[in-house]
Amino acid sequence: MAMAGMMIGAFVGMLSETSLNIALPNLMDTFGLAASTVQWLVTGYMLVIGIILPFSSLITKWFTTRQIVIFGLLDFIMGAVISALAPNFAILLTGRMIQGIATGLILPLMFTVAMAVFPPYKLGTAMGMCALVIMFAPAVGPTVTGLILGELSWNWIFWLFVPFLTIALILSLIGLENVGHVTKPHVDILSLVESIIAFSCLVMGASFASGLGCWTSPIVLGMLVVGVLVLAAYVHRQLNIEAPVLNLRVFAKSSFAKGTACVMVDFAIILSSMYLLPQYIQRGMLLAVAFTGIIMLPGGIVNAIVSAFAGRLYDAIGAKKPASLGFLIAAIGTTMLLFATKDSSVAYIISAHIILMIGCPLAMSPSQTHALSSLKGLESADGSTILNTLQQVIGAIATALATSFLAFGQNSYTGKNDAAAFTNGTHYGFLFTLVLTILGLIIALTFKDKKTNK
Repeated sequence: MAMAGMMIGAFVGMLSETSLNIALPNLMDTFGLAASTVQWLVTGYMLVIGIILPFSSLITKWFTTRQIVIFGLLDFIMGAVISALAPNFAILLTGRMIQGIATGLILPLMFTVAMAVFPPYKLGTAMGMCALVIMFAPAVGPTVTGLILGELSWNWIFWLFVPFLTIALILSLIGLENVGHVTKPHVDILSLVESIIAFSCLVMGASFASGLGCWTSPIVLGMLVVGVLVLAAYVHRQLNIEAPVLNLRVFAKSSFAKGTACVMVDFAIILSSMYLLPQYIQRGMLLAVAFTGIIMLPGGIVNAIVSAFAGRLYDAIGAKKPASLGFLIAAIGTTMLLFATKDSSVAYIISAHIILMIGCPLAMSPSQTHALSSLKGLESADGSTILNTLQQVIGAIATALATSFLAFGQNSYTGKNDAAAFTNGTHYGFLFTLVLTILGLIIALTFKDKKTNK
């Protein structure tokens, strides 16, 4: 009960992050917008999350857990209602960005509270519950949106969030307890400014590359260069000031660094594949949007089931074996999608998606627990903040790279069949995803076994 409201809020936040991908063509028609403009509904949301997340550890030292979560849920409800009632694109985008504030506040706090509430011998189970939120939402997002758009208007995507958020708010008011202590430390203003500029430029640069389909655009290159340079200055300052906004020294711990790397790779696999697969089903296999949602559903269900018990595997055998096996299984599912054609059967695509959805959560939860369990006390909040911040940046970059490979594959196709050309493009995109699964497997094999770690 103590974490139920927070987990529902985090789930809706992650669902909101991925659910609009399948609805973008519909919104383009509704508002008469170009793809590069409507893409701001995704970019703006991720941008606000990317700005808020680095401050989440600092915010927990200035406000209580209850204050942050209750404010976040109220903020999310307000943003969802504004988006649902939006008469034009500007107001819709405003509502989306308001929702991003809530996700940026609640998501990292969920892990921090789990680390504080659960005893060490149940930490894997707790992280499994958190991973269920992170992994299940992106997996079922296309299904939920597809079913809604098959029967209702896009407004109902946002109305769907409201009852769940209301339940989360009630549960939080009743059962959520404060974790940690409010110390109100000194705030380094220069660090805050550097953080905002760095993460904003990185997320926007990658998102613009995704929308424009080009990494060599001056605006993309300019933002990425500024983002990297300011980020380097931010990191240098955090490592050298007495009271850093974010304790980056936790990367000196090998378990945290390796676990974080695997989580980032796994998240990139999820977002790149979930970006490519719904589009392939619609534009490669030429199936309807509602049917696309149904095809994605079995994999989403399997994802939830595996996420539920993957954390317990860490409690029993540690992270190395389940994480390595997870990336290997994900590689098999991705390889199947790599060989899919425009004439592939629905059963084949569902099977490939299910295999992918077994592998990804099997790797995610143990890797996350491997990273966070190496931290103690206040370091846990910093570790959670780092994990969630990097997820947003990596997610934006992975989506942008998948878009670029998709476009390159389409353009390299010499035939005149549009469906075949798009399918060829997805092959290039899934090849990128396959490389990520191999990279994740290599890192996971370097984990220490649980007995050795003890």
